[in-house]
Amino acid sequence: MKFTLNWLKEHVDCDLSPAALADILTMLGLEVDAVEELYAGFDLLRVAEIVSVAPHPNADKLVLCDVRVGDETKKIVCGAPNARAGLKTAIALPGLTMPGGFTIKKSKIRGEVSEGMLCSERELGLSDAHDGIMELPAEMESGRPITEALGLADTMIEVDLTPNRPDCTSVRGIAREVAGAVATTLKPLPAADLPPLDGAKSFSVTIEAPENCPRYAARRIDNIKVGPSPWWLRRALLAVGQRPINNVVDATNFVMLELGQPLHAFDLDRLDGGRIVVRGATAGETITTLDGTRRELEAGMLLICGGETPAAVAGVMGGADSEVTGATTTVLLESAYFHPVSVRRTARRLKLGTDASYRFERGVDPHGTITALDRAAALIAEISGGTVSPEGVDVVAGALPENPAITLRPSRVNALLGTDLDSGQVADYLRAIEIPATVVDEDQIEVRPPSFRVDLEREVDLVEEIARLTGYNEIATTMPVVPMSFSEESPHRTLRRRLTALFTAAGFSEAINYSFIGETDYDHLGLAPDDPARNSVAILNPLTAEQAVMRTTLLPGLLQNLRHNINHQNTDIALFELGKTFHPRAGEEQPDEPYHLCAVMSGRRTPGAPVIHFGQDRVDLLDAKGLVAAMAQDLRLDLACRPAATAPPWAEAGRVLEIMIADETTGVAAVVNSDVLRRFGIKQEVIALDIDIERLLAHPATPPRFTPLPRYPAVTWDLAFIVDAAVGAGDMARAIEESGLKYVRRVEIFDVYSGKPIAKGQKSVALSITYQAENKTLNDKAVNKIHNKVIALIGDRFGGRLREE
Repeated sequence: MKFTLNWLKEHVDCDLSPAALADILTMLGLEVDAVEELYAGFDLLRVAEIVSVAPHPNADKLVLCDVRVGDETKKIVCGAPNARAGLKTAIALPGLTMPGGFTIKKSKIRGEVSEGMLCSERELGLSDAHDGIMELPAEMESGRPITEALGLADTMIEVDLTPNRPDCTSVRGIAREVAGAVATTLKPLPAADLPPLDGAKSFSVTIEAPENCPRYAARRIDNIKVGPSPWWLRRALLAVGQRPINNVVDATNFVMLELGQPLHAFDLDRLDGGRIVVRGATAGETITTLDGTRRELEAGMLLICGGETPAAVAGVMGGADSEVTGATTTVLLESAYFHPVSVRRTARRLKLGTDASYRFERGVDPHGTITALDRAAALIAEISGGTVSPEGVDVVAGALPENPAITLRPSRVNALLGTDLDSGQVADYLRAIEIPATVVDEDQIEVRPPSFRVDLEREVDLVEEIARLTGYNEIATTMPVVPMSFSEESPHRTLRRRLTALFTAAGFSEAINYSFIGETDYDHLGLAPDDPARNSVAILNPLTAEQAVMRTTLLPGLLQNLRHNINHQNTDIALFELGKTFHPRAGEEQPDEPYHLCAVMSGRRTPGAPVIHFGQDRVDLLDAKGLVAAMAQDLRLDLACRPAATAPPWAEAGRVLEIMIADETTGVAAVVNSDVLRRFGIKQEVIALDIDIERLLAHPATPPRFTPLPRYPAVTWDLAFIVDAAVGAGDMARAIEESGLKYVRRVEIFDVYSGKPIAKGQKSVALSITYQAENKTLNDKAVNKIHNKVIALIGDRFGGRLREE
């Protein structure tokens, strides 16, 4: 938003310097982007009077002018057709740098000395007129600087507005903010002595799309004469970067900049039957806009039509077929409220941003249409010699936005800002920027946001207004009270962090994959069509078929990661992922999202280690079992593995371990089926591990216990038993540890053997048992007594007998 200091002073008494004003505006939240002194350094641009004009001896199209500039007379060579004796015009004296960037010098033109240049309006950057030198009023004093004579000396200020402040897209809105900051009031607008709106006979207004155009007002102005605008109007527009066009259009632009309400003037005689119809466009309909471009419209774009013919794109740009021209004598002036979303959508789709759409998109004052309409109509009549007709309409066809009352509590203001304001002070601040505020009691103020403040919706919005008007620099700086305590960390997060640390310490790399997979991934895993794991949450707009559903398992992503590594010569790989899976819930809109831990291993067990010491052994199912044991120890959970009775579709039968926690299945570790590996493009054996983290959380960890270091030595005896092949060696060791037998401290399995001379269907399990007492050194007699009880326990529980050979 651009405005000038002189224009601002027409609305508010303000003796601030440009720098001070810029600082105040910035602290009010209206960031100042630029402060520019207009026509600074143009002292050598003066009012001049042509005394005489003579032909140039060496050029037919040039003349020699004697020009009086104050007390001096200058010789000027000029080629303007309107150069004549007695004309007051503008002269650029040697040394002046023109707006175009070139510097005027004393020179010879076709052999004759020229001591400056007589200027056209275009050469001075005042308009596009260049058919002759500038003609100034005869009463202007010769030799006076043009910037003083024409009032060009001014300061242009540009502010960068946030989208929630449409009220500041006008000089009046900026002036309102300044008035509140310097504790003064706005000056009243010039009175518009116009006849009241009295209906219309020569034209009609019909609104067919009230949802996008709730209000449409129009006035008729007769007997106008279209021509250049008076200098004061052109100067105001030029100062803020607007190009003057003619007195009618310039007046509408001036009022838009002044009050923030865009307006449009139609040539009433060029409207079909004088009928205004506000409707949505049909697909493929076209209009030629004022910029000369023929535009194809989409269905629903809001149009202002003259009968059936589009005359303007509502809120964006007028049409060429109804524009005001030099032949126009009757104008129909429009002032309307268009829905911001409708204008924003249309402007974006047409790629057509205008000053009008900029304001409508953000929301103009729905109750300010008539004020702006009357202001512009009176101005057009004044500068064009026209007459404002009593014919006019104000059609309200839809609900206009209303700001409900807001209760503001001074206690809340003080709590948020750290101030000490009472209800009277708070109310005065709001009234200073024309926000009605009524004090109900010492801690309650009823606020009625005005229609031009579309951004005020909540109490906190009003608190922000108080902060702006109090001055951010005036609010004391205080340190927040921070309690010296820490919130308890989520058990879920703690578990995930510890699992991540455990697996990375074990040599795994963490993978993070998309939560989307394809239906083909389920096929690759060998899942049957009715398998519950295929019950997925479908994505409404998938990017590709490979990302069509939310994953119910992490395994496909890790297998694809593993294939990628193998294809790039990284054949020894260990990956894990901790992430969510997604499972639909009957009757629920949102799915269940449990966390899972999934890991895959393939290749050598100790890649990079010296072969002579570590060999070339490859990972197998026991490595997965070891990971489970490490988890049980680190997390202090009752985790264990046992052979699974059934295998998941992706696992190789007979090589599957069921991961248990307190007799509840929480996961599986298995060798991946060779058919599954083939479908995923993997040509080496893979071990996979999948654990439901939510089930781990359901079981509390065993509290840590500490015992003193033993003072007496331990005794280790070995035993080897013959048992049925179906008996688990781990079950035997666990039975001894949990038997409660005195002095038994630890049981380890150090050998499992089947084959000759062991009978078929049986195996040998060798156990190393450590005995230790807390208060004495054990002798053979004490150990032998317990040892015999262990042998009896294995015999009774598992049918085992001591291996003799």
